[in-house]
Amino acid sequence: MEKYKRVKKRIFDIIQIGQRGDFASLSFDIFLVVIIILNIISLVLETFPLPAGLLSFLHIIEIVTICLFGAEYILRIWTANLLYPAESRGKAVLKFLISFDGIIDLLSIVPAFFLTGFSAFRMLRVVRIFHLFRINATYDSFNVITTVLHKKRKQILSSVFIILILMLASSLCMYSVENPSQPEVFTNAFSGLWWSVSTILTVGYGDIYPVTVLGKILAIVIAILGVGVVAIPTGIISAGFVEQHNILETGEVPNKGSLKEVAVPKPSENTQPPILDKNENLCERILRDRAACDPETRNKFDRYLAELLKD
Repeated sequence: MEKYKRVKKRIFDIIQIGQRGDFASLSFDIFLVVIIILNIISLVLETFPLPAGLLSFLHIIEIVTICLFGAEYILRIWTANLLYPAESRGKAVLKFLISFDGIIDLLSIVPAFFLTGFSAFRMLRVVRIFHLFRINATYDSFNVITTVLHKKRKQILSSVFIILILMLASSLCMYSVENPSQPEVFTNAFSGLWWSVSTILTVGYGDIYPVTVLGKILAIVIAILGVGVVAIPTGIISAGFVEQHNILETGEVPNKGSLKEVAVPKPSENTQPPILDKNENLCERILRDRAACDPETRNKFDRYLAELLKD
């Protein structure tokens, strides 16, 4: 039983992405990237008119890579309780199945059983490309992106909500103005929505456009508003990248309510600075104070300590 646990733990360590100090895990990451690239290449080449022999070879490559994806998926389900040690066996497996990695793994395998079926299932083969995101997700360059998107998620969602409201309002206005003159073009509110999306996002396909004077004036106003509104998420993300870069460079968190402001309060005039007990070392004192903090302060402390150790 002990040997079984050691083997399971070793397999878990190998299939985990980003174990840089482990040669076997690093080799597995490289191998996984190779089979993903091979699968994508075969997927692209199958769209060209190729000789029957080459198409058969590409089909074999696809079958082999799908089998390897399936084996990896089974191993990840088997070791799910090690990925989520605080959960029971069943809950750990369920948590993995509904996670991003679990869904991507499943959608990578499912199309293999419907290669001659519905086009929607064949389209799911493109999901295999997202395996590359999982490979890169544990490295610093990708972590910066995910950190910025997570920190700025509320602002980004607010700006996207504003864009959606502008699209809906402009589509209804344009339909009301243009439908009497172009009933065959602006047939319903959805036609106006298609026009507003292509205009606000500065695509401008030209398949639908206003012909009335009021419609053209409205289109000018909407286009100007669209340029400004669509630029909001870009500015938010750019500012987030600059902020995160400064954090990585200096190790300081410039935001209000940062770790330095919260975790290290200034002593009042009527109190003496805390001193260590004669039987207590500095590490024990730090851990005791950390345990007494609220969860948010503990998280800030852990992030700050992680940045210090990284440097």
